[in-house]
Amino acid sequence: MASSSSIHARLALVALLSATTFYCIHKYRRLKRLKTLSLLNPSTRRGKIFFISQTGTSKSLAQRLHKLLESNGIAFDLVDPASYEPEDLPKETLAIFVASTWDGGKPPKDGEFLVDWLSESAEDFRVGSLLLSCCRFGVFGVGSRAYGDEYNAVAKELSRRMVGLGGAEMVPVGEGDVDDGELDRAFNEWCDGVIRVLKGGSAQAREANEITQNGVVESEDEYIDTTDEEEEEDSNDIVDLEDIAGKAPSRKNGVVKVTKRGDGKKEMVTPVIRASLTKQGYKIIGSHSGVKICRWTKSQLRGRGGCYKHSFYGIESHRCMETTPSLACANKCVFCWRHHTNPVGKSWQWKMDDPKEIVKGALDLHTKMIKQMKGVPGVTPEKLQEGLTPRHCALSLVGEPIMYPEINALVDELHGKRISTFLVTNAQFPEKILMMKPITQLYVSVDAATKESLKAIDRPLFADFWERFIDSLKALQEKQQRTVYRLTLVKGWNTEELEAYFNLFNIGKPDFIEIKGVTYCGSSATSKLTMENVPWHADVKAFSEALSLKSNGEYEVACEHAHSCCVLLGRTDKFKVDGKWFTWIDYEKFHDLVASGEPFTSRDYMAETPSWAVYGAEEGGFDPEQLRYKKERHHHPKPQAVVA
Repeated sequence: MASSSSIHARLALVALLSATTFYCIHKYRRLKRLKTLSLLNPSTRRGKIFFISQTGTSKSLAQRLHKLLESNGIAFDLVDPASYEPEDLPKETLAIFVASTWDGGKPPKDGEFLVDWLSESAEDFRVGSLLLSCCRFGVFGVGSRAYGDEYNAVAKELSRRMVGLGGAEMVPVGEGDVDDGELDRAFNEWCDGVIRVLKGGSAQAREANEITQNGVVESEDEYIDTTDEEEEEDSNDIVDLEDIAGKAPSRKNGVVKVTKRGDGKKEMVTPVIRASLTKQGYKIIGSHSGVKICRWTKSQLRGRGGCYKHSFYGIESHRCMETTPSLACANKCVFCWRHHTNPVGKSWQWKMDDPKEIVKGALDLHTKMIKQMKGVPGVTPEKLQEGLTPRHCALSLVGEPIMYPEINALVDELHGKRISTFLVTNAQFPEKILMMKPITQLYVSVDAATKESLKAIDRPLFADFWERFIDSLKALQEKQQRTVYRLTLVKGWNTEELEAYFNLFNIGKPDFIEIKGVTYCGSSATSKLTMENVPWHADVKAFSEALSLKSNGEYEVACEHAHSCCVLLGRTDKFKVDGKWFTWIDYEKFHDLVASGEPFTSRDYMAETPSWAVYGAEEGGFDPEQLRYKKERHHHPKPQAVVA
């Protein structure tokens, strides 16, 4: 009886194994037949180019590819995934994705549903691996290596899920870094591969007689995923970003070799970044610093007026040097006036130059640029001579100067030469703010007033960016010298957050609040701001007055500089004495106080504000001793100001 039961059990096992084997063979042959037929008999359905974009970069690249395909006689539709039904994807025979990776390695909002649908389908055993067996696809990722393991995570996930559902990958995943200056080059090379495959489709289809285990068609031009074999190959495919100007790494191993110096540290300014910044007018100092002459420096040299810092604080613009000891930044702000051509990072990881050499290099390069103004109409010998002896240093050119580990030593070097310091930080390094020695005026950029809008506008690298932001504001309370909140108003982004801005006042209790309209620097692949996002001076004034009213007299509107679309709020208990504003600085007194080594406060070096710089003055912040020069412009009528 027991023997009979054993026989029945064995027969059942044999039957199960036979059925499983038959199913696997049937599934393999069906996949092979469907794949080959789809290549031999391509559908008349037009291909699709999907752009998964947050700031418009991926959309712009997708549009460029669309035009390129059209010029080659290849029909494709440009598709916004937000308006696409993922259930239709199995009907597609050709699909191309240009995908950005956003916060936490996730896709932008418009592409969330499509990416989630693919992920869920690939994990659902009921769907199977044949769902997209008729579809050939390609993926190009847009991201930033500064985000580490999350670099182009969405593109890689799309590729993996498409293959898992039976899709045939035409070319390897392309990867573009928006920070290395070579995004266009990487994308163009990837597009060339796509065009070659699509143009050679018919010939390849006739040879499509073998299917790899993961469902990828083997052909001369198409990508074959043979990871195990590739791991045994030599390492000749390592890409040196320093030498090859940021070419995207090979899919074979994904390794990017970065040139390092003798001390094992890499240089911040690569040849690609150096070329880009030099083209924009920067003079590079050493391996991580820069200096550039400001248009207001040129303007005051010619007697045509100074910048808002001249009106607010008494700086002589023609004697001001704009520099930075760190071209790197921890944010990727939408209004970045350098369009993200500078490096990004969360900590100092580069070779470090000596602070004395940085100051010397900055002064040398700055004076050379000043000398080039000789002979320019309006530049007098007296002004030129003054300009050759800088008295102020704006540590706000680009990047995050406070990241530089020797920032205190650099400030000491400037103060030793009796050069005042105005330092701007992006509120992501609170511990650095606390350890700063006294400087003439310390700024914190307050680009938004809520966690959501700050994330959207500054696009910070830190996951705990909001906590760092708040701690940076708190750190200002510990400083005894002058402190400033700098607000940049961007219409449509942060101009409706008046109440939230006011709530931030009590956290840092700054001496001053600068409120400035965003400066339009042109569109780029990384920023899609337009002139519609630039507020009028009337808008900035209305916003400032509303904030002043909300403070119940703690802050009042002190100064304005109409030309720069900028307004200054000041603390009345410290800088309004007997009805007069004292927003200007006694620079000689400041240097004497620093040299004394004794504690001092912002009240000890304030000076009276001239009447022409006070808010509401007829001059609008323009120095009457300067010659006003107005360019002829043809703007649309100014709209009515709206209080936020």
